[in-house]
Amino acid sequence: MSAETLRNELLELIGKNPNGNSDPAIVSQFTAKLLQYYETPGVNEKDVLFSIGTQVYNVDLPPRANKKTKTDPPTIVDFDYMKQFMKDVFLSYGCTEDQAEISSEVLIEADKRGIDSHGLGRLKPIYCDRIDKGILWANKPITVVKETETTALIDGNLGLGLYIGPHCMKLAIEKAKKYGVGFVAAQNSTHYGIAGYYTQMAAEEGCVGLTGTNARPSIAPTFGVEPMLGTNPLCFGIPSDDDFPFVIDCATSINQRGKIEKYAREGVDTPRGAVIDDEGIERTDTEGILRDMVLGKCALTPVGGAGDQMGGYKGYGWATVVELLSTAFQSGPFGEDVCGIDRATGKPAPMPLGHFFLAINVEALCPLDTFKKNSGNLLNALRASKKSPKGPGRIWTAGEPENDARVERTAQGGMKVPKVLQQNMIDLREARPGLKEKYPKLPFE
Repeated sequence: MSAETLRNELLELIGKNPNGNSDPAIVSQFTAKLLQYYETPGVNEKDVLFSIGTQVYNVDLPPRANKKTKTDPPTIVDFDYMKQFMKDVFLSYGCTEDQAEISSEVLIEADKRGIDSHGLGRLKPIYCDRIDKGILWANKPITVVKETETTALIDGNLGLGLYIGPHCMKLAIEKAKKYGVGFVAAQNSTHYGIAGYYTQMAAEEGCVGLTGTNARPSIAPTFGVEPMLGTNPLCFGIPSDDDFPFVIDCATSINQRGKIEKYAREGVDTPRGAVIDDEGIERTDTEGILRDMVLGKCALTPVGGAGDQMGGYKGYGWATVVELLSTAFQSGPFGEDVCGIDRATGKPAPMPLGHFFLAINVEALCPLDTFKKNSGNLLNALRASKKSPKGPGRIWTAGEPENDARVERTAQGGMKVPKVLQQNMIDLREARPGLKEKYPKLPFE
C-alpha cells in the first residue's frame, strides 16, 4: 500500500472518529496503520500524524535505523523545465492545452516569487491528489451565470481554480478597459493559487486590481474558539514606476498552518496570540497545536490576535469581508461545508470555493504615467524613511521581496527542489501516463 493511501486512511480514521483515542478498537486500528505508514520508504519524518500518534494515541514508534546525518543540498531546476513538467502533469489528467498552460504558469510564478508554499509544493497534494480523490476535476467548462457590461458571475463547476482565476481576472480587466471598472465573482471554484498573481495581472494592464477567496475554516471569530472563517487573503495590486507593481497578498490570520509547521521543524514555540484552543487558551506549544488542529481543537486567530486588546476584531472583520464577497453573490457554502471532509463518513469531500476580482482602469481617472509616478514617489519615500537601528537596515514595500526573490532565483538558474518535492515529482512520473517516457531521468537523478 502506498504512503499516500495510508496517510489518507489515517486522516479518514481521525476525521470519522474525533474521540477515537478513547476507543480501544480505533486505537488498535490507528496504531497498525501508523506503524505501516512509518515504515514506508520516503515518508516525511516530521509529518504531524506521527505527533498525533505518539501524543494522542500513545503509539510507541521504534527508532529509525541507519538515519542519515547529512542532508544533500536541494537541486536547482530551471524554471522552464519545471513549468513544462507541471504542464505535462496537468495534460496527463486530461486538461486542455490552455488549461494546462495557464495552471502551470500560476504555479511557477509562485516559485519565481519565492512563495514556495504555493508553487511546485502544491502540485501533488493540493491539485493532483484532489483530482485523484474525485473532489476536483481537471477538465471542466467555465460557464457564465449572469453578465452585464461591468460585472459577471462565473461558475467554475469544481474545475481547476488555477485556470478559473486567470479567466475571471482577464474578464474583469477587459470590462475595466471598456467601461472603467470590471467586477467578476466566481462560484464552485477550487484553490486558485497565489492571490497576488491576479492583482499583478491587473497592474500590468494599467489597472488597480483586487481579489480575495474563501477557504476551509481555520480562523475563530474574536471572542470565539471555533474555526469558522478561512485564512481568506485580501490582495491588492497597484501600478507604479518601479520595476515591479505594489502587490500586497496576505492572509487575514496571523499565521497559516504552513508557518506553524515551519515552527515545528525549527523546534520553536508558536508566538502567543496566533492560536487559540477550544478552552479559550492562547497556545504556544507548536507540536500540540498541530495535533489539535487536526483534531479540530485549535483555531487560528485573525490579524491582531485573540481578543480585542491588539485589535483582533479588525482582522476578524477583514476575514469576514472576504468570506462575504466569496459567498453572498454566489450563494456559496462556508465553514464546515468547505472543510474538505464528509463528517458522516470521514471521506474527502469537494470544497466549492468562491472568489472575487475587481479591476479599475487607471486611464479612466488620470494618465497612467502620472499615476505610476505618484505611486512611485510614495513608495520611494517609504523606503527612504528613517530605519530602525535594531532592524535589517532596509525598508521594503509590498511586492519588493517577491521581486528580490525573482532576481536572485533567476541569477542562480532556477528554483531549489528539496528532497520531499523531488519525491513528489518521481511519484507523479511513475503514476501518470506518458511521463515516464518523456522524463526518464529528472535533473536530480
